[in-house]
Parts: sequence; structure tokens; C-alpha cells
Amino acid sequence: MSHPAANSDMRALPKAVYLLAFVSFFNDVASDMVIPLLPLLLAGPVGGGAIALGAMEGSADAIAALMRLWSGRRSDRASGGRKPFALAGYTLSNLVRPALALAPVWWGLLLLRAVDRVGKGVRSAPRDALLAELVVPQQRGEAFGLHRAFDNAGAVVGALVAAGALSLPGAQIRSVVLWSAVPGALAVLLLAVGVREPRQTAASPSPAPSDPASPLVDPIRATVSLAVSPTVSPALASTALTPALRSYLWALLVFALSRLSETFIVLRGSEMGLAPATLLVVWAGLNACKALTARFGGILADRQGTLWVLRRSWVGAALTSLALAWAPDAAWLIAIALLGSLPAGFGEGAERAHIADLADPGQRGAAYGWYNLTTGVAAIPAGVLFGGLWQTAGAPTAFLTAALIGGLALLLLPAAPASRAPAVSF
Repeated sequence: MSHPAANSDMRALPKAVYLLAFVSFFNDVASDMVIPLLPLLLAGPVGGGAIALGAMEGSADAIAALMRLWSGRRSDRASGGRKPFALAGYTLSNLVRPALALAPVWWGLLLLRAVDRVGKGVRSAPRDALLAELVVPQQRGEAFGLHRAFDNAGAVVGALVAAGALSLPGAQIRSVVLWSAVPGALAVLLLAVGVREPRQTAASPSPAPSDPASPLVDPIRATVSLAVSPTVSPALASTALTPALRSYLWALLVFALSRLSETFIVLRGSEMGLAPATLLVVWAGLNACKALTARFGGILADRQGTLWVLRRSWVGAALTSLALAWAPDAAWLIAIALLGSLPAGFGEGAERAHIADLADPGQRGAAYGWYNLTTGVAAIPAGVLFGGLWQTAGAPTAFLTAALIGGLALLLLPAAPASRAPAVSF
């Protein structure tokens, strides 16, 4: 039987794609009622500053990346399909995230944020693999672009809700964090009862050999194997990564070292005297700009090629970091950050769709796990390096370093686009 979308209008995305987009929307409403407030907590009641922020975000992303590799590989082989992994991850994050309001010290925030990111790690690779399998190859860019647009739109709404709540008399940051449980519960409920996984997805086990390793040992062993020998290691070979995919992952690894977290824009704005409510509106604006260009970039990736879109997005990222290094005041900071969010959103769908183009159909979960591991492995050194440079040499030096690393990543992108992987038949 042909792919379910093959006989329909090529521009009509399946209902499940939109449902997954709405799940991401509500989850990001919850997340972005909380995350932009963390730099303000670190700069105020719990302490820590830029180094603590870099360590927290870096370690959280690295933990998530390790779990993504494990969950992606397991979802390729799981008889129950990919949805249970996604549901477990969303549930864990939305149980833990409101508890950030209760942390009295910065290392408490770090621990809770790490558990939150474990949830993200469990859900992300299986969800991305499921999303890639719901559409024909010629729609992948659009599907991922739509998903990223809804994700960023949720961040806009979450930040604006938090800003509105903080403007009320007597409002406190910790109470806003607690209220994030409401949209988080909606995300979990919608995924649990609304999204139905195609039976064929669950019935396509990976040809990889069974692996008795525990959820903890498996990703750690794989990470060490990649660092020691990315071309011959058993852990890498078991996930059947093609040479083209390996080359792309190396370029992503370098680019991840240059990728700026929006939390540092908030911290910089706070240093320049912007009020918390204003910073939340800026945060919303950054994500609104990404939402505006995400689906367009995905559609263009389907027409012009994913690498065509990626190169332009990465050039924009490097130029944004360079411009931020010389921002003289808060007004320039906001303008540059908003403009820089446009190319950032433009490339989000293409970055993920390119993974599906290069991956073996039976190993998409593992491929997305490696994608997330690769970008996450750079998170700790990137966060600590950026935060350390910020605190010792100043924000301009940190931004300039990010621009230089981003330029190097551009040189590592493959010169020629890969052909689309063949459509999966069911």
C-alpha cells in the first residue's frame, strides 16, 4: 500500500501533523512562561549569574541530547511505536517544570532543569521520526517548518502571558512558574487522546541488533564511541549512519558551539536596564520572528533543497552574533536580536528535514537521536565558554567568538545536496 499522503494533494498535510504541532504549541506556552524568567531568578533571589546560566543551559541540553539518542534508537525497535516515548517525555517535563518555582538556590534550579530536559530528551527524537514518517519526502520541510512555527508561536504566547501576569499588582515570578502547569497539562492531554500513531510506523522495527544496555549506559557509551572513532565504532555502526549524515553531523556539532540561547539576550537586556516585563515581550518577539519564517523556510527547503536554506540561515546566525557584539544600547540589542531571529526560524525546518533525507528509513529514530546528541554534546562547553567569556571579558567578546565559530561551521557544510530518501511504502 502506498504512503497515506501519496494519493492526496501534496500540499495537504495530514491531521496528525497539525495535532503534533498543537501539542508543541501548548508545551511551549508552558515552557516559555518559565524559561525566560530563569536568568532573572539567577540574577536575583537564587544567585549564580552568567556562569551559572551557561552551566545550567549547557548541562540541561547535554542531558537531553543523551536521552534523545537512547529514545530514538529504542523507538526504532519498540513494538509499541514512537508515541509512548513522546507521551512519557512530555509528561515528565510538565510535572517537573512548575517545581522550578520552589528552588531556593541556583544549583536547585540546575537539577530541576536537568530533569525537565530528560523529558525533552525522551520525547524529541521519537516525535521527530514520527513526524517524518507521517508525510511523503517532498513534504518533510513543510511539516517540520509547520511544527517549528507552532513551537515558536507557543513561546510567543507563553512569554506574553508571563509578562501580563507580572504586570499585575503583587505578582511574583515564582507564581507565574507554578501556573505553567495549566498549558502543560493541555499538551499532555492532547497528545494522549488526540494523536494516533500509524500502525505501520510501530511495525517497522530497526534492523539494528538488540542491545541489552540500560537507558543510562547506552547513550553514554555511544557518546564516548563517537568521540573516539566516529567512523568505525560499534555504537555508531549499529545506527547505520551514512557518510553523508556523519559529515552533516560534524558541521552541526561546530554550529552548535556558536548557537546563542535566547536566555543570554534576556541577560544582556537586563544588564542594559530593561524591566522584566519588557524582557518577556522581547522574548515573545524573538519567537514571533522565528514563527513567521519557519514554515516558509520549510516549504522553500522542499523546493530549493535543505542545504540551500541552511547556508542562508547559518550566514544570518553568524552576522547576528557579530552585530550583537557591537550593540551600543538596549534599543539596538532588541532590533538586532529580532532581525536575527528571522533567519534562525527560516532554517529550523530544513535542519531537521535534512536528517530524514540522509537517514535509512528503518533508522530514523536513531538518526534523530544522533542529531540531538551531536548538537547537545556541544551544549556544555558552549554554555560554559560563552558564559565564562561573558563574565571575564564581557558580552561583546562572547558574541564575537560565537560569530567566528558560526563562520567555521559554514565551511563544513557539505558542498552538494543529498538526494531525497525514497518514500516509505506501507
